[in-house]
Amino acid sequence: MKEDYYDILGVNKNATAAEIKKAYRKKALEYHPDKNPGDSQAEEMFKKSAEAYEVLSNPDKKARYDQFGHAAFEGGGGFGGGGMNMEDIFSQFGDIFGSAFGGGNFSGFGGFGGGGQRRVKGSNLRIRVKLNLEEVAHGVEKKVKVRRKVQAKGVTYKTCGTCNGRGQVAKITNTILGRMQTATTCTTCGGSGQILDKRPSDADSQGLKVTEETVSIQIPAGVEEGMQLKVTGKGNEAPGNGIPGDLLVAIETEDHNTLKREGDNLHYDLYISISEAVLGTSKEIDAVGGKVRIKLEPGIQSGKILRLRGKGISSINGYGSGDLLVHVNVWTPKELTKEQKEFFERMQGNDNFEPKPEKSDKSFFEKVKDMFS
Repeated sequence: MKEDYYDILGVNKNATAAEIKKAYRKKALEYHPDKNPGDSQAEEMFKKSAEAYEVLSNPDKKARYDQFGHAAFEGGGGFGGGGMNMEDIFSQFGDIFGSAFGGGNFSGFGGFGGGGQRRVKGSNLRIRVKLNLEEVAHGVEKKVKVRRKVQAKGVTYKTCGTCNGRGQVAKITNTILGRMQTATTCTTCGGSGQILDKRPSDADSQGLKVTEETVSIQIPAGVEEGMQLKVTGKGNEAPGNGIPGDLLVAIETEDHNTLKREGDNLHYDLYISISEAVLGTSKEIDAVGGKVRIKLEPGIQSGKILRLRGKGISSINGYGSGDLLVHVNVWTPKELTKEQKEFFERMQGNDNFEPKPEKSDKSFFEKVKDMFS
């Protein structure tokens, strides 16, 4: 089972943004590859800490994680869906701990900043996927066609002459404190350390071309409208030795004709006649995955809620499934024949037709309370 992000950083769920950042910096310095050369366990903890911070430092992702746990990012959705690599970490969070290692000179790990080559990441792509209720309830694999940029066949790159393949150029500035040296991204190669050498006729100025590819997306059960999943590496490729961007998948859900979703539970309005309520009956109703038949006892009251356990939506956290709540509504006819009207007139004052609620007949407020229990 995947470790809890709060446990990784050693903070509680009520920690402030500043406390989360402080905890991450402490972990990053402790497990930094410069400090632990050749230690694979330290490297793994370094990556886990960055993954945890990437989610918990983002208010939107943190809220989704607090509600759904790691399942919110299954198949994607933040680095929690696919893990972080060293390029991601140093690119995004290097400023948090870089000053403790020579202002970002990560010479102990692949020569980052101190003469090594920075791997540029390609741009992300975004698509929308619409799901029906059954797909939401059980999860589904979707195959979508995506137009993405890839390196053209036959393209070659060479070392950038401006930065000599480092991806950065040094700049010396005279200040009142003396001469200060800073490193900035090379504008010639965009930080990749490479520039285009040979360009095929079908490639753009970066050596890339657009191609259509079918991508498989595993969508977990229980997703909700507005959730975003991530398919790692299926965005646009980067020139040279860069790494591909990601495919971000926004979830849209279709309304069902008769079932209404509320969290993991489903609601169904069942209308029956007065005679069916008096005599009892059985009814076939909609449920995800097909029809189910339910039995209504004689004398059932309007407003009765029948709970079909496990017939709702599978929990995105993997904690079973919600319930299907059937709301019984007794339909009162608006027009009667003469004989029908005479019958009900005779029943006025009849003891069998007088309301006699029992303790087991819950009030409206008790029913609402049960719905959320």
